[in-house]
Amino acid sequence: MTSLNILSGGAAQGLVASLAPQFKEMTGFDISGEFGAVGAMAEKLRQGTPTDIVILTAAIVATLVEENLVVPASIAEIGLVETALAVRAGDPQVGVKDGASLRAALLAADAIFVPDPKVSTAGIHVAKVLQQLGIADEVAARLKIYPNGATAMRYLATSDAVRPIGCTQSTEIISTPGVVLSGSLPPGCELSTMYTAAVTTKAAYAKPAQSLIGLLTAPDQRARRERAGFR
Repeated sequence: MTSLNILSGGAAQGLVASLAPQFKEMTGFDISGEFGAVGAMAEKLRQGTPTDIVILTAAIVATLVEENLVVPASIAEIGLVETALAVRAGDPQVGVKDGASLRAALLAADAIFVPDPKVSTAGIHVAKVLQQLGIADEVAARLKIYPNGATAMRYLATSDAVRPIGCTQSTEIISTPGVVLSGSLPPGCELSTMYTAAVTTKAAYAKPAQSLIGLLTAPDQRARRERAGFR
């Protein structure tokens, strides 16, 4: 069976999965590959992993253009994704309106589920926010770190902690059963990240890859993108 190979940030996994049946009907192609921390996905492309299309942050895609790894003319914006808070389904919502209330919410949690603070967009930002709030050392032992946000949210969903909380990109929260979006990060701590798609310069299936980009960004798919967490 013919498959289009993708390397993508975890932020886009839910959206891609929702469009996969329509894409197969259009092109005859399945979609296979990996979804994970954007830095790790970019490294896989650099190391030669067979890839037809990437969906990564705009900043990383711009770097890949400079490295002649993606086709500049193929680049298209999918949308902005917020970094947000998550709680288990059934747990009280955690609302934060400013840095002080975010600080209090994080200090009240006995487990904080986050993606890798070295290579994931949300994880890097969470580490920065913890430093900014002056609680990085205080909560270090409570951090539950996973390779990407989707994995972190799956573990949050089944956590036996008393007051767990998660922080990753909204799209990864929305697409994970057992957790719910509890709100955006407050002003001064917020992060919205633009995700873009591009065909790789060594794509074996450049035309289907461009078709997938067209589907991901189509005006008539706007409602689907918004449901998945893209703005």
